[in-house]
Amino acid sequence: MRRWASWCSNREAPDLWWSDLKPARMGEGAVVSKTAKIGKGVSIWNLTYVGNGTTIGDNVSIGSLAHVDYNVSVGERTRIEGSVYIPPMTLIGKDVFIGPAAVITNDPYPMSKKMVGVTIEDGAVIGGGAVIRAGVRVGKGSVVAMGAVVTKDVPPGVVVVGVPARVVYTRKEYDAKKARWESGKP
Repeated sequence: MRRWASWCSNREAPDLWWSDLKPARMGEGAVVSKTAKIGKGVSIWNLTYVGNGTTIGDNVSIGSLAHVDYNVSVGERTRIEGSVYIPPMTLIGKDVFIGPAAVITNDPYPMSKKMVGVTIEDGAVIGGGAVIRAGVRVGKGSVVAMGAVVTKDVPPGVVVVGVPARVVYTRKEYDAKKARWESGKP
C-alpha cells in the first residue's frame, strides 16, 4: 500500500476533467475514464475504477475499491458498495443495490474469447459476497442473498439463497420480514 501511495504522490495532479460534471463526490485516488458518462449527483468513493464507455445514471453511489469495467451501464439511484467487481457488458437497472464484495462474471469458460454480460433488472438487491455467473438475468425486484452463487436466471420478484442459489420465498415476504426487522418486532 505504501508503494501505491508513493506512486500516486509522485505523479502529476490530474486535470480533474470530471469537475465539469459536478459529481456529488469524487474520492481520492478514483480513476474514471474520460469516455465514461457520469450522471448528476454521482458519488464515486476512494480508489474506485470506472472504465471506458461506461454509463452511470444520476444519483448513483459507487463504494471504495469497486471496479466498474468498460461498457457497463448503471441505472439511476443505484448503490454499489465497496469492493464490488462489475465486468464489461453488465447492464444494471434503476434502484438496484449491490452489497459489498459481490462479484459479477462475464466469462463462463475462462479465459474464453467469447464473453456474455449479466443483466440485473430494476429494483433488484444483490447481497454482499454474492457471485453471479456470466449470462444470467436477475429479474425485476428480486433479491439475491449474501453469499449466494447464482448459476441460472432469477425470476422477477423472488428471493434466492444458497450454493447454487434457489428460490425460497417472494419479494413480498422479504419486504414484510424487513419491515418487521426495522420496526423492532420479532
